[in-house]
Amino acid sequence: MKINLLKNQAGHRKRLREKFTRSGISGFHDYEIIELLLTLGTPRKDCKQQAKEAIVKFKTFRGVLEAPVEDLQEIKGIGPHNIFGIKLVQEVARKFLKEKIFEKAVCKSSKEIFDYLYHSMRDLKKEVFKVIFLDGKNQIIEIEDLFEGTLNTSSIYPREVIKSAIKNNSVSLIFAHNHPSGNPEPSQSDKDVTEDLVFAGNLMQIKVLDHIIIGDNKYFSFTDAGLIEEYNLNFLSIKKGVNR
Repeated sequence: MKINLLKNQAGHRKRLREKFTRSGISGFHDYEIIELLLTLGTPRKDCKQQAKEAIVKFKTFRGVLEAPVEDLQEIKGIGPHNIFGIKLVQEVARKFLKEKIFEKAVCKSSKEIFDYLYHSMRDLKKEVFKVIFLDGKNQIIEIEDLFEGTLNTSSIYPREVIKSAIKNNSVSLIFAHNHPSGNPEPSQSDKDVTEDLVFAGNLMQIKVLDHIIIGDNKYFSFTDAGLIEEYNLNFLSIKKGVNR
């Protein structure tokens, strides 16, 4: 009986893989893709039920891929071994997006920056402030985490940001940080910090292209909202007043 069960499971997994080899994932149900990923870590175990439960629990295929490891392991039958395939796909996708975003101009695409950073920032329990350094062609030079914790004008130092920009030979900058609450709307402190950074950049002729706040599957872009332009105009207005 047990031998027959194992043979049936092996045959099912083989059929899934042959189906994928023939036509990719276009003909798969979402749970079948998850099942296929789960079998990468436990090739001798039937993972269909766990895959179906994962889709129910996290609503969508994307929801399963984005789910934290500890939440996935709340499903009976999903453990450190068979979670391997899902985490592998997550990391491969993250690397792919990183290389994709590094090889092209990004200053006009807040969505592309969000797509790349979201997976690595969505589950952080504290705020992390990232700086994306770009060259004269708007190609990414480097991405660095500069500050952690509650972000405000007393915890983010414009001089440190400018110092890192000069070290990286950066012509322009994009800032990004997360809101652990899931709500990406900027606080007044977020606005004050961003305006200070725009002013500091203007003084050193380093352009701030955007500041993106990452929430739960959504984001806020200071550029899209017109705030970066507003801060630049404020700086020019103050500069003109000083020069009179």
